[in-house]
Amino acid sequence: MNIKELTKAEEQVMQILWQLNEAIVKDIIAQMTDPKPAYNTVSTVVRVLEGKGFIDHKAYGNSHVYFPVVSEAEYKKFTFDKMMSGYFDNSYKSLVSFIADEKKLGLKELDELSTLLENLKNKRS
Repeated sequence: MNIKELTKAEEQVMQILWQLNEAIVKDIIAQMTDPKPAYNTVSTVVRVLEGKGFIDHKAYGNSHVYFPVVSEAEYKKFTFDKMMSGYFDNSYKSLVSFIADEKKLGLKELDELSTLLENLKNKRS
């Protein structure tokens, strides 16, 4: 499947559907923070997500129960790969360096990262 980038509103709805596994539009709105968007707004976002292939539905009379087709893990991978190629030239060294500098990681955090990397290295050898 060719995953597309989501708008902020689409991503918010997907986060809720990933959490609930399936929902009607009213369930999605109930999970949103105040001020809640209008029913028609959320319904439109849901239809767009369905058109993009992110969700599908089961019909029960006039009601539609929506469920994710693209998993949260698949979308995380897509967004991470896009970030890596768009901002870090696919260099994990650049990513880690950015995080360490931007978040001003202290010696303790850097040691924890170093230990984590060492453990991962040992698992793969």
